[in-house]
Amino acid sequence: MALNSCETEDTVALPTLTTLPISEITANSAKSGGNITDNGGGEITSRGVVWETEANPTLENHSGVTVNGNGPGVFQSNLANLSASTIYFVRAYATNSAGTAYGGQVEFTTKDWLRDNQTQVVEVTNPATGKTWMDRNLGASRAANTSTDEEAYGDLYQWGRAADGHQKRHSGTNSTLSSTNTPGHGNFILAPDSPYDWRNPQNDELWQGVNGVNNPCPNGYRLPTEAEWEAERQSWSTSNSAGAFASPLKLPVAGGRSRSAGALSRVDTRGYYWSSSLDSSLSQLLLFTDSDASMSNTYRAIGGSVRCIKD
Repeated sequence: MALNSCETEDTVALPTLTTLPISEITANSAKSGGNITDNGGGEITSRGVVWETEANPTLENHSGVTVNGNGPGVFQSNLANLSASTIYFVRAYATNSAGTAYGGQVEFTTKDWLRDNQTQVVEVTNPATGKTWMDRNLGASRAANTSTDEEAYGDLYQWGRAADGHQKRHSGTNSTLSSTNTPGHGNFILAPDSPYDWRNPQNDELWQGVNGVNNPCPNGYRLPTEAEWEAERQSWSTSNSAGAFASPLKLPVAGGRSRSAGALSRVDTRGYYWSSSLDSSLSQLLLFTDSDASMSNTYRAIGGSVRCIKD
């Protein structure tokens, strides 16, 4: 008896595949992929992964998708633009002429942005500006008792980096620029060449707002803007390091760290306090000495203090 059209040897079935485990999880990225073990008798025309914050994502219902070539076998996928501290569901997919099949679902949670959750949060409000701040620098063990109080100096951050360990005053150094927002190590990255940034290419979206990428401040706090720092400076009794310490914020002369060698610089004589604001390839900070204080633009690879403002 002759076979009907649906029983011919040319019938194509859906592919068979599995979803690879999740790896290299950060606050905004991860890696996965799939393994197509059977093409179902038809050419694999598309493959990749889909993800969503709800179970069983599909090509029609997802918050993210990759397209990773064609054909059977193992493939790798990079999941990008994820949200921090969020549960995601991932499935690999493969498409042939019979349709699209999905691998088993894999669940994972992105990491929190690397914030400083060790520095004690004590609030202080400047009545002149009405703004509430932390009363100490990130990494400091107390609010300053004097302008040169070493226990109040705290850490020194490269502009735009998270609290990944690089900010410690005697952290190791590394000469390899990072191509991502999370270098994956706690070294202070040396940048002796233009544009003198620890990241290549530069990213202007870091440290922007309370939920900004790499915001190192505790929850509810963020980096101040240039305008917010300038308003504080205008409220000081004198525009210098004496005025900085006499202010409600009691800012000490914590010094900085060199972009080219990683050495400490001007400790006990200058304060370098980062803002979130930018100026072309440079970033803005509050600089004060015993004779002056002003907003200044400087290279993003130097190490400077962070004082967080309440959002």
